[in-house]
Amino acid sequence: MLSKSKTYLLLIAAIFLSGCDDSYVSSIPDYQVNLQLNLTTTYPTFKNSTNQFLLFETRKLETDRIGYGGIIVYSGVGLDDSGNTIYYAFDMSCPYEAKKDIRVHPVEDEMGRVKCEECGSVYDLSFGSANPVEGPSTEVLKKYKATLNGDVLYIYR
Repeated sequence: MLSKSKTYLLLIAAIFLSGCDDSYVSSIPDYQVNLQLNLTTTYPTFKNSTNQFLLFETRKLETDRIGYGGIIVYSGVGLDDSGNTIYYAFDMSCPYEAKKDIRVHPVEDEMGRVKCEECGSVYDLSFGSANPVEGPSTEVLKKYKATLNGDVLYIYR
């Protein structure tokens, strides 16, 4: 039989672990995402940059899978544990509009922010959360995984 302290610890662990559920449902449908960006040969100015954007609204190669409305890749303001730039990737479709052809684009002179061309919602990408900070949207942008391996940045779902 478990002691009271062990039972209490198990209960706390269960509560915290239940909060780790990845059950977020986006208004943006799930589409294939598979993009490989060579930061040395193809995007050398993006490598180790800060507060920069790459936009992929159409496929360049047949193997590219760019989500629902395209992918926006952002080079964050911090570094990871290895001293590399942190990269984030999001679907370009505005979740408030939820249409493939209504996208967000970088806002001039506003660090890490993108704006929907239709509803005017502004999202802050600077720390990888893509929270809405202005406009009618209450939903974050759909996020994709971005993993740097050597000089290649892999974007996937």
